[in-house]
Formats: sequence, structure tokens, C-alpha cells
Amino acid sequence: MKKITDPIAESLKGAKSETLAVRAGQVRTQADEHSEALFLTSSYVFDSCEDAAARFAGENDCSVYSRYTNPTVKNFEQRLAALEEAEDCVATSSGMGAIMSLCLAHLRSGDHIICSSDVFGSTVILLNNFFAKFGVEISYAKLTDMDAWQSAIRPNTRFLFIETPSNPLSQVGDIRAFAGLAHQHDLLLVVDNCFCSPALQQPLALGADIIIHSATKYIDGQGRCLGGAVLGSKQHMESVRSLVRAGGPSLSPFNAWVFLKGLETLYLRMRAHSDSALLVAKWLEAQPNTETVFYTGLTSHPQHQLAASQQSQFGGVLSFRIVGDQSAAWRFINATKLISLTANLGDAKTTIVHPASTTHSRLNEYEQAEAGITDNLIRVAVGLEAVEDIIADLSLGFSVL
Repeated sequence: MKKITDPIAESLKGAKSETLAVRAGQVRTQADEHSEALFLTSSYVFDSCEDAAARFAGENDCSVYSRYTNPTVKNFEQRLAALEEAEDCVATSSGMGAIMSLCLAHLRSGDHIICSSDVFGSTVILLNNFFAKFGVEISYAKLTDMDAWQSAIRPNTRFLFIETPSNPLSQVGDIRAFAGLAHQHDLLLVVDNCFCSPALQQPLALGADIIIHSATKYIDGQGRCLGGAVLGSKQHMESVRSLVRAGGPSLSPFNAWVFLKGLETLYLRMRAHSDSALLVAKWLEAQPNTETVFYTGLTSHPQHQLAASQQSQFGGVLSFRIVGDQSAAWRFINATKLISLTANLGDAKTTIVHPASTTHSRLNEYEQAEAGITDNLIRVAVGLEAVEDIIADLSLGFSVL
């Protein structure tokens, strides 16, 4: 791009991930700014008709139009790609926009995909209510049942889609095993890495082909902006980038700039989220009115060892079932004072939600059962407050049962 220099990239060769999270992808302008520049512009001026034609033909990497080329967005894409050790990254307007863009770019009528049954509710709605009506066939299988995945593969299957750990029950998929199965049948393995972020898990290094992110969550870290990303090889990202260029589910430059600031503290935050969530999970497990706690950091979790083998820590999201029904769960949540009742996660502020009546409410009874969503299930995304204060607030919930 004109009038831009890149004195930073050379110094980052061999740098650790924590350093890349702070500095990767930045290209300073002639103003020599220290913080990343925010390019709030919809369009760009060309030197000549020849320059304009060259840019539109893709003969250089100069910006054309901010729907698909913007220096701030490119900075974010390159930094996130560096953290996931991906060749390329395409930023999108939201996490669901990332899934939609991937599917539109890689699927056609008559294709088949297999998705884990315990994914985010909106993912199921997107696949069942929209892609299915355009002739894409969708099968679901339990994240922990590899035989079911093997049996579900058809000649027209194109990719396997998993979310690990899953939302909200923290089921863990064996990424290496899924990659082996996918590649045995010449399929792509897509992993939603939202719960872990690259700070805790790198699916590509474990054999996955494509990563999905909701940057709205831990990449932002403070609940400010919507955004998403698709990452993988340049070959697999080419059609996704073309889709975003033509269809327009692109990331705004301002949101990209916010995410760049979020990435700077990602590794510090994820360690703190994980440390506090483990303490909260252990405390919840000891409460008499708790039926089950779902958190991969607990040694009681059936997939604890698997999670430990592919994650550096266990993240900030946990869920638990209390003794009682929906009424009891609502009383518990309504009794809390400090914790925010909101469906978002990955925030510095601890959040709490009742999945059956919110995030997974659009699923039918069978779909909720397949995803393990019960009326007495509560999800907590542990934030950055003092863990003693989080536990004290959750105690208020138990006091009304």
C-alpha cells in the first residue's frame, strides 16, 4: 500500500505468541504512530485509471473498497493468523457471519456436512432453517462418539464441523482423531475455537483445516463489538474472501481496531479466566444443591485428560445443573446481584444465563435433548473480578433454593 512502511515484521521472526498478540500485523504509516492506525474510510483514491485497474485486477495489495480491503482489518487478520499459525484469515461481521461465509463459500446444493449435536444454538438454526432449504444435507453426531461420525459419512460429505469445548456443556472433541477421520475421507475438519481462543488451543496444529472464531467473545474480551473470523490455508480462504467481497458480511474497521486492542491482553486474560473458573467449578461441585458441574478443568470431567492434551488451560466457561426445575434455575439466577444476566461470554465481567430459555431456546425439544440442554442448566462465564466476589454472588443463588 502507498506511503506505508513495514519496519516491524522482520523483528517478529521467531517471536513468542504473547509478543505476536501485541505486535503482529502492524504496518506504520508515515505518521509513525505507535498504536495501530484506525482507517475509517469506505473508499480509497487511485493515482490514475491505470492504478485503479491494477488494484481491481488484484495485481497489488493496495486497498480498493473497505467492504473487503481495509488496512485496520488487514492488521487484525494478520495478527490473528499469526496466533493460530494460519496462512490466511478472513474477518467477518460476527461469529455467525463467519460460519455463514464458510458454508456459502464451500458448499453447494446436494452437499452434506456432519455437525456435532452440542454446538451453539444459532449454528443449528443457521444450518437447519437456511442451508437445508437450499439443498445442503446436515447430519448430527455426538462429539464424543467417533463411531457415529464414521457411520454418518456419505459420498457427498464435504466437511466435519465441531465446537470444542462445546457450548454450554464443555464436551471435548478429539481434534487429532477428527482430523484423521476427515482426511481419511478427503474431507475438511472445521473447528469452532471460540471458547479457548488461540491462547489456549491451536486446532490447526492438531490437524484441523479451518478455524472459526467469534471475535465478539474472548478476542475482544470486554463485550464491546461484534466480529468473527475464518482461518486456514490460502487455498481454503480464497473462496471465503471472495464471498465476503461479493456478499458483504465484512468486519468494520472500528471493530477490527477494538479487537487488536483485545488481542494485546488475550494471553493474560485467558490465564486469569481459567484460574478463576477452576476455583468456581470446584466450589460449585462441593455445593449440596448442585447436581453436576461441566468444566473440563475438573478431574471429575470424563474428558479432562483429553482436554489437557490439547489445551494449555481450560478457559472461563462452565455450566452446572442444580437440584430442581426451570423455576429453581430462574430463582437462582435472579438472586445474583453482581453477576450480569446476559447471553454473551468472554467478557471481563462475569455473566450468567439460562440456556434453555435463551441461547438454545429456538431449538426444538429433541434438539435441546441432543445438546444436553435441560431446564435446570445454568451457564456461567467467569470474568476478571475477584473470585471471592464471584463465589459470594453465586452463594446468593443457592440461598433461595
